[in-house]
Amino acid sequence: MTTARDIDGLLRGLVPQVLGTLVHRYGDFDSCEDATQEALLTAAVQWPEAGVPDNPRGWLLTVATRRLIDQQRSGIARRKRELATVVRESADRYRIPGPDSDSDRPPERDDTLTLRGTPALGRRCAAAGRPGRLRVAAARVGGS
Repeated sequence: MTTARDIDGLLRGLVPQVLGTLVHRYGDFDSCEDATQEALLTAAVQWPEAGVPDNPRGWLLTVATRRLIDQQRSGIARRKRELATVVRESADRYRIPGPDSDSDRPPERDDTLTLRGTPALGRRCAAAGRPGRLRVAAARVGGS
């Protein structure tokens, strides 16, 4: 039977190898470190009862890789849920009900700025000796 001290010493020696292999394979140091720590925790709990596996490094790599894949899948699923929520909320926020809609809510206010220049306004600005005045006003209102 292997003692806890023997398992601790074995795990301490395997940590750099397992972490280095994972980082080499997957590249993300933080995620690989988290997965390695979870694999070590699992080994520290299971190995004293079940015994040390024949290939402890391979066992740790397998468990850490599975944890890393689970983390990545969980992150992808979370981002998909967040994106779906944003899209749904945006669609609800900017939806304008059609004529046959049951909604009693009036359509949201349209904040579109429409500038219309008329020939009479252009003639007035020119007659006042300020032909570029209309263009400057439109640029200030439009933000150009």
